[in-house]
Amino acid sequence: MLGERLGHHLDRPLRSLSFKIKVHPNLISITGFIITLFSAFLIPIFPFYAGIVLCIGGFLDMFDGIIARNRNLVSSFGAFLDSTLDRLSDGALFTAVAVSFYLKDSPTYSFITLLSLIFSFLVSYERARIEGLGGHCRVGLAERPERIILLITGLITGYLQPAIWIILITSLITALQRGYHAWKLFK
Repeated sequence: MLGERLGHHLDRPLRSLSFKIKVHPNLISITGFIITLFSAFLIPIFPFYAGIVLCIGGFLDMFDGIIARNRNLVSSFGAFLDSTLDRLSDGALFTAVAVSFYLKDSPTYSFITLLSLIFSFLVSYERARIEGLGGHCRVGLAERPERIILLITGLITGYLQPAIWIILITSLITALQRGYHAWKLFK
């Protein structure tokens, strides 16, 4: 759960910067989403540059929370907006990767990418459902930050096929871990 650890650990070092930026965190979320969509557009054409652009979108996705926490602008709507935009971003990114594989005559990897997307969504859904039922869900091998880092690494290095396999496997393991966690919580 890298995102949670890293995001909160950066609150203090980035505190002064978060006060210098006079933009609402929701606008940072929307900007990060637009940049991530641009990255998705680049994936089939220029995967290396898509990875670089995705780094910027990923930073903004983390920075919006830092700004919100440091400036006491945390809100339920902000959290809702952020997670909704995350799901849309994931859908665009994984669809772009699947299209890229398809255009390169690799329908098997298109299918593996779509499976990765399904399990990525399942991981997010399980957390939301467990927390919606009153439980806590801080378990699992890989969440969105880990998946995005793997995707960026695959795009920049050219090792996208292994990255997609790792995303699929870690998402499946995380989904199973959360299912077991829910069973222990609610049985």
